[in-house]
Amino acid sequence: MRRSWSPFNITSVVAGFAFLYLPIVLLVIYSFNGSRLVTVWGGFSTKWYGELLRDQAVLDAAWVTLRVAVISASVATVLGTLAATALVRFADFRGRLLFSGMVYAPLVMPDVIMGLALLLLFVAVDLDRGFWTVVLAHITFSMCFVAVVVQSRLVSFDRSLEEAARDLGCPPWKTFFLITLPVIWPAVAAGWMLAFTLSLDDLVIASFTSGPGATTLPMKIYSQVRLGVTPEINAVCTILIAIVSLGVALAAIVTKRREVQKARDERMAAAGSS
Repeated sequence: MRRSWSPFNITSVVAGFAFLYLPIVLLVIYSFNGSRLVTVWGGFSTKWYGELLRDQAVLDAAWVTLRVAVISASVATVLGTLAATALVRFADFRGRLLFSGMVYAPLVMPDVIMGLALLLLFVAVDLDRGFWTVVLAHITFSMCFVAVVVQSRLVSFDRSLEEAARDLGCPPWKTFFLITLPVIWPAVAAGWMLAFTLSLDDLVIASFTSGPGATTLPMKIYSQVRLGVTPEINAVCTILIAIVSLGVALAAIVTKRREVQKARDERMAAAGSS
């Protein structure tokens, strides 16, 4: 029997969603405000998006952020997938406890400590701070999230598929790319999206590890917000929200189509066997 929602439950859910998403909705609405005063509505206008396209400093920061996010997410996905495979498939190797601790440590470590530790590392090895130090820093913390996501999929993976491929003479590396990787691909793609989003959003670690010519968009936004919120900032944040929302929507559509295709194949296999 389905229980009906009480007024208290409905009020709690509405208040929770309003607390989370109402500020975002207001930010998007005021990005189309025609007035330069952020809190005063001056009519609908898209002129601040035009101003944003003429702001070369913001465009340069956005380009740096996009390159850092794509590179770091791609490398972190590869390393995180390999780390998850090692933790799941080789459960008894020497040093596993230390390795798993090193993988999970950045998940619970404060960003300030992480950024300071990486800064001291780059200074110790005499590596000039710039674009590539930010990339290395983002790879360091985002690969841990990828490892957790992929590991959760590998735990429930049916290893009899790999064993069948091995019995037919398929080498281990070919088995991984032809059997294992296609099955766990949704988790790998989700890990990439998570790493990409975390890189776009990062401010603290990038502030410690960046240098001249490597100002990311969150750093640029923070430096401008300290002088006061402007309509251009609302426009930038709206574009970031749109990019992340589009990525999440595409990932959900692809996952849904794969599930539908899998269910269709299972029905066809069942009909053929009967």
